[in-house]
Amino acid sequence: MIALPPRLAEVARLVPPGVSVLDVGCSDGLLLRHLSAEKGVDGRGIELDPERVAQALAHGLAVVQGDADRDLADFPTASVDYAILSETLQAMHRPATVLAELTRIGRRAIVAFPNFGHWRVRLDLLARGRMPLTPSLPDSWHATENIHLCTIRDFEALAAAQGHVIEARRYLAGARAIAWHPNLLADHAIYVLRGHPAPG
Repeated sequence: MIALPPRLAEVARLVPPGVSVLDVGCSDGLLLRHLSAEKGVDGRGIELDPERVAQALAHGLAVVQGDADRDLADFPTASVDYAILSETLQAMHRPATVLAELTRIGRRAIVAFPNFGHWRVRLDLLARGRMPLTPSLPDSWHATENIHLCTIRDFEALAAAQGHVIEARRYLAGARAIAWHPNLLADHAIYVLRGHPAPG
């Protein structure tokens, strides 16, 4: 069994067995390996970092090197059941375009991201007047890959503006599920979206 960190494990729980998956920003392919071994998915991935692509290929995964900000337009519409973007949306140069592409490529999209509205983030900004350092956002502002951080409310507003249907939500504080006031108490959010009518 391939062990996953709690946030990635929650993403994996949302993927039904036997479906086709495109993991965008798949890193070394850990999620794809888990989904293939545990759920029998037909998985493929796209990753920008050539070293991580090489690691994924060494595990026998169908992963290509590519830039999600540019290359998602090359994927056919509704070509997979699930397009997954985990911990990557905030690093995109054009997150709105990437989100629209995910829901075009996948019959459904799963998107996971750190919540910039979390109370620790707010407290750091209020008390220290500096960009926050938290377990979810551990890198200094000048070293982080995150360039478009958002809150849960920001993300839901974008999804609504693009006409996506939110089919499921998961809010986490560490490994714990959060039910109340997620924009304040959750450090991570995971969504299942549908951007066009579900297949009949």
